[in-house]
Amino acid sequence: MLVMTKTKDHPTALPAHVRTVVVGAGYAGLSAALSLHDDGIDTVNLEGSDRVGGRACSERRRDGVVVDHGGQWVGPTQKHLLALAERFDCPTFPTYNAGEHIELWPDGAQRRYTGTGPDDGPGMDEYLAAADRIDELARTIDLDDPTATPDIEKWDSETVHSYFERTVANEDARRRLALAVEGVWSIEPRDLSLFHLLFYVASAGGFDQLMETEGCAQERRFRDGAQSTALAVADHLGDRVHVNTAVRHVEHTTDGVRIETTRGTILADTVVMALPPSATQRVTFTPPLPVSRTRWVDRSPMGDVAKVHAVFDTPFWRADGLSGQATIYGDRAVGVVFDNSPEDAGHGVLVCFVYGDRQRSWSALSDDDRRTAIIDTLVELFGDRAASPIDYTEKIWPQDPWVRGGYAASPTPGTWFAHGHDGWRAPTDRLHWAGSETASIWNGYIDGAISSGARAAEEIRKQLSR
Repeated sequence: MLVMTKTKDHPTALPAHVRTVVVGAGYAGLSAALSLHDDGIDTVNLEGSDRVGGRACSERRRDGVVVDHGGQWVGPTQKHLLALAERFDCPTFPTYNAGEHIELWPDGAQRRYTGTGPDDGPGMDEYLAAADRIDELARTIDLDDPTATPDIEKWDSETVHSYFERTVANEDARRRLALAVEGVWSIEPRDLSLFHLLFYVASAGGFDQLMETEGCAQERRFRDGAQSTALAVADHLGDRVHVNTAVRHVEHTTDGVRIETTRGTILADTVVMALPPSATQRVTFTPPLPVSRTRWVDRSPMGDVAKVHAVFDTPFWRADGLSGQATIYGDRAVGVVFDNSPEDAGHGVLVCFVYGDRQRSWSALSDDDRRTAIIDTLVELFGDRAASPIDYTEKIWPQDPWVRGGYAASPTPGTWFAHGHDGWRAPTDRLHWAGSETASIWNGYIDGAISSGARAAEEIRKQLSR
């Protein structure tokens, strides 16, 4: 049973007019709606799917085990998410990080290590040196106005693949860097501009913040799943949140903004569009959006990622001194594995990430063959006990009709330079743009989604007070 808001048999009718309509009930939209509601601004929140949370999607499986199909972690510098979770009493617990991690190479060689990576691992020194250079370049990014960064044209014209080929001589180091890119952006290095990589690293506070666990982005998890805080916000907003209400058309009129939905029409004074670019493409606008905005949306595809959970009676790998964390190089379907067991370790859960090219080929397999590919890799990593999970579940994000990928949209090379200034998040008359992709800090993460909603709400407060 999915952990989501319950839809009503007879949903509350849409109001004829409100001050602000927020489109999208992921964390960005819920944050905007909550901020406006806290200030007494009449608001409704419209969501096309049958649940809130967007790219955070938690499911309660057999025996009460909660798995996170989407975003799941929170780090100590993600202040907006931590504050929201504290406000709504949604507890967190540390990600299991004790014991040795494993890396598996194409030839079957395995290394166990603690920390960032094995000191004697192939290409490790060159990988760390490349990460230091990335941090050095990222410190020059202007986070408030990224397009004001002096070297934006040069960096946005180069792919991360070509940058690594040009600056990193060691092939194994490039393998490590490529998997790091797949793990964070869920795309291949050839599809990512150097500028967006640097901007993203800067927005997180450094390369290690994106990659590591303790003190970094993967430090803690939510006891009831990462969707729990979204559910709590939606419950607080009550009848102001309407699921199964897709927005089809947005029109500026002399009286305000007319929003056509699958359940009727609303007139608003202002609108927050809190959708990922892939969902924004399904909405039409009168008058048409500025060219820079449409180009930004059209050239910001979602990544290709699937999350697969295998549930066991116990986290047996811990008794073997293993953390459950693994990185896999080469052609196997799985790229990264984490221990996703519940806080009480009443069951063992391994979550497998399938990214980029590997996701596209793996997702085309039959159900049985997909499962076999995952389980075979787990057996290779953790032994025969991994062959018989008591539960198995997949979430293939490109197949999700409302998101069509994950984790976030990445503008294609050249898009930041050509269209970023006016297309990234600049308001369009009475339309204001939110979403994780519009955040300056923790871009692409739940924390960035929350801050983006608060920023859009502040823009609306200023507009309504004129």
